[in-house]
Amino acid sequence: MELSWLIKLRIGVVAALGAVLIGFLAWPLAAPPDPLGPMCFSDISVGAAIALVLLAFSVGFVGYFLSWPYGREIGILAAPAGLAVWAIRSGTMAQLMQLNPTLTQRQALFAALKWEPVFWLFVVAVGFAGVLLGQKTRPAPKATETGQRANPKSNKYLSTVISVLIALVASALIAQFFIRIFAQGVQMGLAVAQPAVGQIVLAVFVSFGLAAFAVKKFLSLTYIWPAIASALVSAFSINIYTKQEVFQDFAQSWPATFFPNAVISVLPVQMVAFGTLGSIAGYWLAIRYSWRRKDDAG
Repeated sequence: MELSWLIKLRIGVVAALGAVLIGFLAWPLAAPPDPLGPMCFSDISVGAAIALVLLAFSVGFVGYFLSWPYGREIGILAAPAGLAVWAIRSGTMAQLMQLNPTLTQRQALFAALKWEPVFWLFVVAVGFAGVLLGQKTRPAPKATETGQRANPKSNKYLSTVISVLIALVASALIAQFFIRIFAQGVQMGLAVAQPAVGQIVLAVFVSFGLAAFAVKKFLSLTYIWPAIASALVSAFSINIYTKQEVFQDFAQSWPATFFPNAVISVLPVQMVAFGTLGSIAGYWLAIRYSWRRKDDAG
């Protein structure tokens, strides 16, 4: 199951659509006061947030038609591709730590950051809603199996709920485990230095790709659940690694560029943007892997 040059072109066009319209042209909506500083949801006005949501819906809708008849599969890339540009242009979590040097300030900071992934995930979801509207406007021919396996009617809903819960928990655990491995900066004892942005991009993308691959391979579920888990990873890590006794020691003994865990050095927008893109890539890689095994066997 090789991607044709035409499908690759459609993927590139849709990703470029989101990158240009959201990532570059809409950057003033979310740009931090310091051009080189980290981007936070708290710096975005209500009007700018509404404009971003409308823009995400629009790029999803347009992306569907640009990639038709594969719009359902490709159009979803537009919104997270735009956020990915923001995530790369943003500063780092270490800069936020430097701006909030005391224990009280850092606790307040992470209390706010814990809920920030929900907004970025909402932006991605609105982009997908634009894709669904496009699909309703002009349905594509039915594709071959890429979704979930059928369940017996008697226990269909129960087994689906259980599978989804397993997918969410497994995705969060798998992604967190591999981010800790791939997003390693300089390590001194239990403390980890702020990784470079490029290393964070690779770590989050690959980690969620592995999670989505496992979810598709063993549970036959789509990339939606690993993508949702990108918000859970940030919230869970902040709850665990920013407790008072841990952060008090770090505030007193370590520079602001060091963290008790590499996962909390990832900004929420970086986690959701590249977590979503990695989840989509891992899902389709699992499908491609299954096709190759069938070809080899047959």
